[in-house]
Amino acid sequence: AAALAVGACKKTDDGGIEVQKPVVGTVTDTVHPPQITVGTDTHTVVVPKIEMKKETTTVVTPKVSVKKRP
Repeated sequence: AAALAVGACKKTDDGGIEVQKPVVGTVTDTVHPPQITVGTDTHTVVVPKIEMKKETTTVVTPKVSVKKRP
């Protein structure tokens, strides 16, 4: 039945689809599929500016020396 329904379809000039349904005779219905438009949008994104400060610190480390015994 599905193959029969697909074979009884045709596209109209305005983009609709005519479908013939088997009843006691035939009835033609027009189905209007949705129109889809694809495009792009432009958006502005604000990104905060992050600054890093360089600092120098002095680290005091102990100096260890080992003397050998004579």
